[in-house]
Amino acid sequence: MPDIDKPLANKTMIMSGGSRGIGLEIARRAAADGANITLVAKTDQPHPRLPGTVHTAAAELEQAGGKVLAVVGDVREDAVVASAVERTVERFGGIDIVVNNASAIDLSTTDTLSMKRYDLMLDINCRGSFLLSKLAIPALRASALAGRDPHILTLSPPLNLDPRWAGAHLGYTIAKYGMSLTTLGLSEELRADGIAVNSLWPRTTIATAAIRNRPGGAERVTTSRTPAICADAAYLVLTTPSGLLTGEFLIDEDVLVAHGITDLDSYRAVPGDAPLTTDLFL
Repeated sequence: MPDIDKPLANKTMIMSGGSRGIGLEIARRAAADGANITLVAKTDQPHPRLPGTVHTAAAELEQAGGKVLAVVGDVREDAVVASAVERTVERFGGIDIVVNNASAIDLSTTDTLSMKRYDLMLDINCRGSFLLSKLAIPALRASALAGRDPHILTLSPPLNLDPRWAGAHLGYTIAKYGMSLTTLGLSEELRADGIAVNSLWPRTTIATAAIRNRPGGAERVTTSRTPAICADAAYLVLTTPSGLLTGEFLIDEDVLVAHGITDLDSYRAVPGDAPLTTDLFL
């Protein structure tokens, strides 16, 4: 019988990225239930400025109560992603949840953005999300047939066609909106299969190492929330029956409020009452 107190117990999640930041927090929340988790990340060795590797993340998740398959590889490589999906099914017996978390960011204007960086963002953000989702579909269909409420959750924003977002950083906007279009299309394509497909995005900036290391990052952290708010929102989405929630572009704090969680002060990275910084695309 399912454990009603731990609804993700023995469910299997495959996530792109996840060695740090929001992805790791989402995975840790699932691990606390006793979920099986595959991390597909290229951080085999420590980054000089960013903490964490796929190996340290795996150790943390196992300590939290999960069973983990760490796959060192790049989500841009078809063979790597296909192997990760196959190994996940072989080890854990299937896939119930896909989390498209890996993402690259470059907010350069069009005239200053190199095509190498443009291609990197498109390949990781848009193509990577499409690829992992596509290759997991057979396993997700099997999960649906077994009544296990399969989900695809992508960390991408609402499709906001206000010209300011394209005009501010066109390359990055294209890459992130490509992820969101994948949610929109797959939610309709897979609706009849009983597979939920949604996107999740933070209302405010999130205090990750990547934010801290950007110019002005120390100040930005004081007006940001912690990754825990995204993790708690993702958990609520992933534990909702798949037939009740699909094709939505969800905002973390809205998800929490809808579940009766209205005191969000504990998620502030720095206690206080300074106005929080609204994230991009909102």
